[in-house]
Amino acid sequence: MRVVDRTSNNLRQPPPLFTTPSWMFWISLSILTTLLSASMGAFVALLAPDSRSSIPRTVAGRSLGHLWRHGFQYRLTRPVHILIMGIDRVPGTRENSPESFSGRSDTLLVLRVDPNDNSLSMLSLPRDTQVYVPALGWQKLSHVNPLGGPDLTVKAVSNTLNDLPIDRYIRVSTGAFRVLVDLVDGVEVFVDRPMHYVDYTQGLKIDLLPGWQTLNGKQASDLARFRADELGDIGRVQRQQAVIKALRQRLNSASVLPRLPQLIRVVHKHIDTNISSQEMRALVSLALQIEPEHFKQVMLPGRYSYPGEFPTSYWAIDPRGRDRVLREYFHMYWMGNAWSDYSGTSGSPKSLRIAIQNATGQPNIARQLAQKLQKQGFYNLYLVEDWSVEVLYTQIIVQKGDLVGARYLKRVLDKGKIEASSTGHVYSDLTIRIGKDWLK
Repeated sequence: MRVVDRTSNNLRQPPPLFTTPSWMFWISLSILTTLLSASMGAFVALLAPDSRSSIPRTVAGRSLGHLWRHGFQYRLTRPVHILIMGIDRVPGTRENSPESFSGRSDTLLVLRVDPNDNSLSMLSLPRDTQVYVPALGWQKLSHVNPLGGPDLTVKAVSNTLNDLPIDRYIRVSTGAFRVLVDLVDGVEVFVDRPMHYVDYTQGLKIDLLPGWQTLNGKQASDLARFRADELGDIGRVQRQQAVIKALRQRLNSASVLPRLPQLIRVVHKHIDTNISSQEMRALVSLALQIEPEHFKQVMLPGRYSYPGEFPTSYWAIDPRGRDRVLREYFHMYWMGNAWSDYSGTSGSPKSLRIAIQNATGQPNIARQLAQKLQKQGFYNLYLVEDWSVEVLYTQIIVQKGDLVGARYLKRVLDKGKIEASSTGHVYSDLTIRIGKDWLK
């Protein structure tokens, strides 16, 4: 086995560098966190009266956070799935009019909110995902909303995800995200590289420096929109997931909790949804009970289509990877090609494609770990460029939804925190980001 060094970053260039912003992410973000800081709508039938018939009159000794978590009249009774669409601006339409929601959905999220274990799973669908629409043929997923609205988009997403039932949808316009971030006094995010981009036709100027910083609404939206790097839309999806996580943490802070009613009112003005206000309030209640380790993010596994493979460029779905995500994140165990005890790329955990990244500040640590794993029988390892910020604890980042493989690797390493998010090296199954705890 040889360890391949990918620090030169000579990746195949994906199609177009930059297009319209991923409003969906913000909306998802704003929606995902604020009124459903970690949860989403449900049918009235899914909501049952709680034993607490009203918000308690006596609040002495109880924090506002406690009241938000426990004071609502309704609760979810089973898992629900919500589709979030961030809608591009439609020129010439009045803000938040029905026509303003008829644009392309630049990116999409599918959320699973599960009251059984107080968990939230979030699946990011790249906007160029190839989907089949009856009577329309093969389409990019982002094009379906203008062609048939939310109902057709829901059907296309459900069909693509092995008939996963979609219970509710939310479409979000472009205004919510900036307002939301400013209302919570910004979000703390790590900007992984200098980001500079100008598009005079869109009135867009992005100018961000690298490093940890607190971003205001415009800066956070610029970070979410930027795709002028070698990874294009996929790199943007990764940054979106990082910002969503940061915003959710901000919304759960003690200083922001008192503003939740105002935040909900603001965001509600910028959305089109079939979720009722009662349902949203119930979801906030559940959202605030979700612990960080029960908030999982993943991107739909796939690849960019090859030149000439299709009439236009697509994000071509990896069927096996999709099924793995549906099993591990959405609890769809009945699929005919579901795993038995374990399923990696070729049926063995040691065949997993593992990227190793040094974040200790000490040289040669990544290569030493690669050699250790090689002796353990892993044979599909490669090194990537050192992480630019030192981290305290080693992370095992689940890039393509393989939670089973991540748990196996953690047992082998006897160290590391599993990070269920697609924020590792884009072509890995798992990314090990080595923290300073490895040096002890």
